Amino acid sequence: MRKELYQIICDRLSHLYETSEGAHICLKHGEPIPDGARRIVKHIDLWNHNVEFIEQEESWERPAVFVEFVPIRWVAIQPGAEYRAEAQINLHVVTDWSGSVSAGSEFREDGLRVFDLLETIHGVLAGADGDTFMELDLAGSQTNHNHEEIIENIEMYQCVAFRSI
Repeated sequence: MRKELYQIICDRLSHLYETSEGAHICLKHGEPIPDGARRIVKHIDLWNHNVEFIEQEESWERPAVFVEFVPIRWVAIQPGAEYRAEAQINLHVVTDWSGSVSAGSEFREDGLRVFDLLETIHGVLAGADGDTFMELDLAGSQTNHNHEEIIENIEMYQCVAFRSI
């Protein structure tokens, strides 16, 4: 379940582009990248407290999304053979801090753009399903209000997970 869910998240986020006109689009497999378009999410990986040890790790471009699997408590549907769970996945969305977003700040629009990114991510992940999970959807959001050069927003998603042996 975790492998399939991670791969679907990576696939969907890696197909997000911003056009030269500023529109956010999600390309389908094999669809050509429009001229001047650039990937929105530049780095995707598994969560490893990446923000806490940013100076010690290899550098990664931002915006970056790190996928954290919260501990899963499986319920036996058929003991020893089939299990289900309400699984939670935290997406740590890490962006550069653009500056103050106070009224009249020249950085306001750039600083608030991170919330547009979160909406775009939700648009491509909501309702996702696969062979081992279904109904991926937003369950909560948390914004880091104690930041320096980077901002970390945590988008909490949940889904129904299946495991068969």
